[in-house]
Amino acid sequence: MSAGETISVEGESRPLRLVFDRGTVLVEGLSEGDEAALPGVRYDPRTRTFRAEAIWYRPLVEHLRSRKIAYADEARGYGPTQTPWRIQVAKEAFPHQVEGLDAWWKAGGRGVVVLPTGTGKTHLANMAIEKAGRPTLIVTPTIDLMNQWYDELTMSFGVEIGLLGGGYNDVRPITVTTYDSAYINMERLGDRFGLLVFDECHHLPGATYGISAVSAIAPFRLGLTATPERADNAHTHLDQLIGPIVYRREITQLRGEFLAEYQTIPLFVSLSEEERQRYENARECYRAFVSGSGIDMRRPDGWSRFLFLAFRSPEGREAFRAYRDQRELALAAPAKLKLLDRLLDRHNQDRVLIFTHDNATVYTIARRFLVPVITHQTKTKERREILLRFNSGAYPIVATSKVLNEGVNVPEANIAIILSGSGSVREHVQRLGRILRKSGDKQAVLYEVVTRGTVEEYTSNRRRQHSAYDGD
Repeated sequence: MSAGETISVEGESRPLRLVFDRGTVLVEGLSEGDEAALPGVRYDPRTRTFRAEAIWYRPLVEHLRSRKIAYADEARGYGPTQTPWRIQVAKEAFPHQVEGLDAWWKAGGRGVVVLPTGTGKTHLANMAIEKAGRPTLIVTPTIDLMNQWYDELTMSFGVEIGLLGGGYNDVRPITVTTYDSAYINMERLGDRFGLLVFDECHHLPGATYGISAVSAIAPFRLGLTATPERADNAHTHLDQLIGPIVYRREITQLRGEFLAEYQTIPLFVSLSEEERQRYENARECYRAFVSGSGIDMRRPDGWSRFLFLAFRSPEGREAFRAYRDQRELALAAPAKLKLLDRLLDRHNQDRVLIFTHDNATVYTIARRFLVPVITHQTKTKERREILLRFNSGAYPIVATSKVLNEGVNVPEANIAIILSGSGSVREHVQRLGRILRKSGDKQAVLYEVVTRGTVEEYTSNRRRQHSAYDGD
């Protein structure tokens, strides 16, 4: 409790009292009108109380302390660790890890550190946990990543690590969870942790996942990502939810010494005359409907408006089928599989990841080339077994749609073949990151296969707008 100035309450003089309540902080002892001077505090007419979202806990406490306003803090359900955690693994930190940690700590233990895949973001988080010395919740996007973090933390600190999600409800001073479980449970657990670590924090902004940050009092917050920017510009909310970007290094700055050297090679295929005619006819049908309906596909609501109108008339349904046909011809052109055959023959001594935009193409590749595949339909144990065999060399090739874009450790992979993908810069950089983990003198190669004269050329240009592809 801080001594000093008090706030008058119904003629009495007593300290304020802070209490955690379902993702908020109640401020007891205020008179009406006093709340305007306190950051984040509002009057709640439903319960006739003064409260702030839990994320305002730190600014509120700092405000009270700076003005020497007495308060009793009953909101915090944790304290400094009695026995400080120490990293048990003898691992010398890389310069960018040390610099990132220092920048984060100097920023008050709040902020986002941007590092490429394979440069040790997990170890940097371990260093932050050791530095902060507070109970910590690590939030991850998938069950697989939650399990990877669990293994890493157990090895690093030699203590029991909690798990929340995937059938587990074991909350401990260091706990790993998923975004889905975090936002569901944070209203009851938001007072239990002093440090939140958001892995792949570009997932955090949004109406649901953001609740996990807003409903927690944790004064220390660390965001980790290789690609913070989002197409919807929601990444700007990270400043409030976690803190600003405090340290950033790109692939081109770390290649060679901390990441594998790499090449990115675009390859082009062409449609046959028959396929070209079908593509042009489908494209014209789709564009005629869009133009005739006054739809501007450049607007944020362009796609949703197209879908809304497409199913209100026979012409619209035909336009939607045409859209799918022209897209399938571009993304899954038969010539791509012929080129894939030659690339696999060229790299028959390498460890190859094949990426596509859709499951249908993945299963076609599996049947044609007799390679294992991983999609969102792959069971957890099967997926784990495939990746173990890939890393051991038993499986030299794995094909996938989108599920290996992030959060998977395949250090032996050195060749990536992208047969199709979205226009997302993040997706493209994440796929490149899968083959860049340093392993000896590994030389990585990413092939991007594009169908000439189709919308895929435009898509390819969009997704290559990143420094990692400069100088192709």
